[in-house]
Amino acid sequence: MTMMENRSRVHWETATDPGHRGVNADAVSVRPGWDGTQPVLALADGIGDTETAADAARVAVAAATGTLPARGPTEAVLAAQRAVLALGHTGDCVLVVAMPFADQLGGGYRIAWVGDARAYRWDGRTLTRLTSDHTVAEYFRRQGMDTTPRMEHIVTASVRTGRPRDIGLVETREETGLLLCSDGVYGSLDPATMTAIVARPSRFGPRAQELVATAIDRGATDNATAVLLTH
Repeated sequence: MTMMENRSRVHWETATDPGHRGVNADAVSVRPGWDGTQPVLALADGIGDTETAADAARVAVAAATGTLPARGPTEAVLAAQRAVLALGHTGDCVLVVAMPFADQLGGGYRIAWVGDARAYRWDGRTLTRLTSDHTVAEYFRRQGMDTTPRMEHIVTASVRTGRPRDIGLVETREETGLLLCSDGVYGSLDPATMTAIVARPSRFGPRAQELVATAIDRGATDNATAVLLTH
């Protein structure tokens, strides 16, 4: 599935594919700003190949993008948590939210997350990773300890379980692009390949769709989802 939108100078695309899973438990929501520019972006990856995981992801992104940007992305993650806890089942997900902001110095985007969904900054030439994974592997690496491949897939914070202090927060200023993606994308594509795809002129087709399709072609077994915002 691919969606493309143009609002003033802002362009965004979304794409998702279930991969080899029985259920696509990834979800995306994009809410345009009141003036048709600078949308709020949210991407969630349900934990597990189940309908309850998919339900949690859908509810989480809807609640996140339904939060007023003035309240910030941390509150958007907490709103997603309240919505997931209200479902009445044990479905859970990881989540990354990007919200525009403006202040006396200019503005940009603030990004909040729990888990291992990622956000990257795109400056027209380089993809720069903005988020750090909330996983057992990342925790061990920070302690200077060895990791195993399985540790990469065990999250230490999620929408359901995360406490306010667990929520990551970062900002990127000025007019830059953003890429949000699930581990089905970045787990199968190296940074050079991701950069080459995003750098391709948009006239050749949707770049978010190419990211997802290339990840699947290169062996991704998980759901693969991407949101690309450019100016």
